[in-house]
Amino acid sequence: MEKSISLFKEIVDQLLQDEKENPMAEHIPSAELYDRLDLSLSNEPIDDQRFQEALTELVLKTPRTATNAFFNQLFGGRNEKAVLGDLLAVILNNSMYTYKAAGPQVGVEKAILREICNLIGWDDNSDGTIATGGSMTNFMSMLMARDAFDQKLRFEGVNQKLTVYTSKESHYSIPKNAAFSGIGRDNVRFIPTNDVGEMDVEVLNGTIAADKANGFHPVLVNVTAGTTVLGAFDNIELISEVCKENNIWLHVDGAYCGSVLFSNKYRHLINGIEKCDSFSVNAHKMIGTPLTCSIIVVKDKAHLRDSFANDASYLYQTDHDEFNLGKTSLQCGRRNDALKFWTLWKSVGTKGLADIVDHQFALADTARQYIEGNPDYKLYSYDESISVCFNYKGIPAREICTRLYEESELMVGYGSFRDDEFIRFVTINAQNDHEDILNFFKTMEQFVEDHDLERALTS
Repeated sequence: MEKSISLFKEIVDQLLQDEKENPMAEHIPSAELYDRLDLSLSNEPIDDQRFQEALTELVLKTPRTATNAFFNQLFGGRNEKAVLGDLLAVILNNSMYTYKAAGPQVGVEKAILREICNLIGWDDNSDGTIATGGSMTNFMSMLMARDAFDQKLRFEGVNQKLTVYTSKESHYSIPKNAAFSGIGRDNVRFIPTNDVGEMDVEVLNGTIAADKANGFHPVLVNVTAGTTVLGAFDNIELISEVCKENNIWLHVDGAYCGSVLFSNKYRHLINGIEKCDSFSVNAHKMIGTPLTCSIIVVKDKAHLRDSFANDASYLYQTDHDEFNLGKTSLQCGRRNDALKFWTLWKSVGTKGLADIVDHQFALADTARQYIEGNPDYKLYSYDESISVCFNYKGIPAREICTRLYEESELMVGYGSFRDDEFIRFVTINAQNDHEDILNFFKTMEQFVEDHDLERALTS
């Protein structure tokens, strides 16, 4: 083990040094991947030197998500305290389904869940669990909503016409989860949005009424706290009233931006959060822990046990069920994704988490101010969002993004809203500073000029 840890440190040192000089890894086209890198597997072992060379080359050619050139996904950066926790979780290699196997690490997870429930304003009857991603936590919310509507469904199967409701701008996992849960993709109602990407509550109310009149049974409204493109926040207060009137489960998908929960300055974006039945948030997004750390909490913990508990005498052999987390999880064996978030939270406190969130909004403000002060840009997004959407000189967004990626200059993605397509620039890396944001624009502008993209695409 000591030898492998030494090799790990050597490779990491080389990576960190190279990142300073080259924030983007060299782009390898997928068609050339197996010719350019030694990824083959053989019957016989290779010597240590060849192994180290192959591993080092693989690491150095992998896209760099922690540098000031990465703005492509809804995660980024590298918080050292969170990385420390993740490395320790790998070494400890506990599975979180029983107290017997995980011991005090169960307490780590429960401490995180309890404090999140406290921040929401829920009482001790609330609880939660940690899953593999936002798609999984959304799936769990749908299963609990289904079972809350009719407890027999988890035994007899779905034999009624159930419906779920979500914004047209919501996460792509919702229709997939409807298929998995037996509700069906065709029974997902995609509610249109207003001009800034928020669910139209009047249309939602009317759609529910029409479905009920046609013999359908509404079971879930999925509210988004930070849509994937514009970063919009649906109005929880208004939608909660619709759900209360119709006795429908309200889930708030805060995978992207639900971490505003920690911020006094931006908490208002999720006003009414205490009225939801379940809430999910990804600490690997705005909080910056390594992938993955997806959390779902419920106002009434009984729903977790009703939907996910199953007895197994070979597994649950000691301690109270409250400390056997497999009874409230969709998974059985699962890695310890709580420790990395706990090491970060423990080190900086809740105030430090708020500072991380507030800093990302401040970086977005810097980006918007730059765009609004430059006539070559057109802004599509709005204030109080960490998704900054724009176009530059009328050049197609996907062309700029693709060329920047293939030339190993910057990694940024594009998105669309209604009939517009644009560059989607996310300020989710809290290790960046305001100069890094300005450098992004300068690098992009210089790239467009050097490659004469404006003339090439209009001629």
